[in-house]
Amino acid sequence: MTAIIRATAAHDFLALVPVLAGFVPERSLVCVAFSGNRSVGVLRHDLPPEATDHERLVTAVIGTICRIPDVDAVVPVVYSSECYGESGGMPHRDLLELVVERAGRAGFHVRDALCQAADAWSSLLDPESPATGHPLDLVASSPVLLDVPESDRPGSSQPRGGLPDADPAIALQVAGILEEFADLRRVERAVAGLARDADPVELVETLVARPRRRPLDARRVAWLLHLAARPPYRDAMMLQMAFGRTLGEIALDLPDPGSEPIALVGDRVERRADERDDVLANLMLGRSMLRPDSARAERGIEQLRRAVAHAPEDVRPGPLCMAAWLAWSLGRGSEAGGFLDAALAIAPEHSMAGLLEGFIGAGALPEWAFARRAAADEVHGFAVGGL
Repeated sequence: MTAIIRATAAHDFLALVPVLAGFVPERSLVCVAFSGNRSVGVLRHDLPPEATDHERLVTAVIGTICRIPDVDAVVPVVYSSECYGESGGMPHRDLLELVVERAGRAGFHVRDALCQAADAWSSLLDPESPATGHPLDLVASSPVLLDVPESDRPGSSQPRGGLPDADPAIALQVAGILEEFADLRRVERAVAGLARDADPVELVETLVARPRRRPLDARRVAWLLHLAARPPYRDAMMLQMAFGRTLGEIALDLPDPGSEPIALVGDRVERRADERDDVLANLMLGRSMLRPDSARAERGIEQLRRAVAHAPEDVRPGPLCMAAWLAWSLGRGSEAGGFLDAALAIAPEHSMAGLLEGFIGAGALPEWAFARRAAADEVHGFAVGGL
């Protein structure tokens, strides 16, 4: 399903970019890609520390946009912590000009090119924009935000990448049940209380197969957390959340490699040579045109967020890595980075978190990000008119 919200002015567009991206950009270059009048993707990169890095960044950005099917237009936006007053005009103007020049050379129509700084905003393509910019109140009070549900607005009580409030009573139950699962003398009885959901495949299907909101069950949460701390189960369940039951069954049927199915080789992340890990490793590295089921992946992220919120700190890194990979699989690298930062703050030496941080942090994108979407794919965007 595509949510259509029309932006007819530059300040309306700026109001919607955080909604589309799922976060409020800071010190970033954001490029919104369009097919016709509909947005089809958002790319975000940190602003480079030096002007000498502009060429490399813009080359990477335009190269990525060229790989997205059916894109014919872009709107680059610079988000800066600097001020128009301090900069004597638009901050990072030279970077924005380079993006516009390179995008045009690559054959894309540049609908607009905007800068939102700490004190004002303006358009590079509007010759009448004042040197001091337009007031930010125009963005904050844009009427297009009235059409956006409160829960979808970044900065609401549960932003993407954040955690919901925990129920202290359930958190206490979860901690106690985790102790049962860790005790070999008690684990059989503890698992028996899960019935069919003792099977990891059945557990994932219970959690994400259908869009339903059931009361949080402490035993299921604890079992999810327990399995997420064990790499073969963690990876299989994560892939099942994204690609469906059959993939989960295949992944769990593979012989246990006893180690991570991907590894850091020099400065690159590579799959291990063992052929039995090919299915897991290639999908985890995004080396496939098979697109994840976005609805399942979204429900998986939500279930993992709820589980982490009720988890003792020491068991959080595993499910945080799962949530990070799922967010990355949907093209939300900044959200993935937030989950990984949380995991590494708890366990700096966590192998999966470190691997994903290096891989995602280097700007890697899955191959399916460049495949044409089927009509039934669930996407969220907006249409523009007048830009």
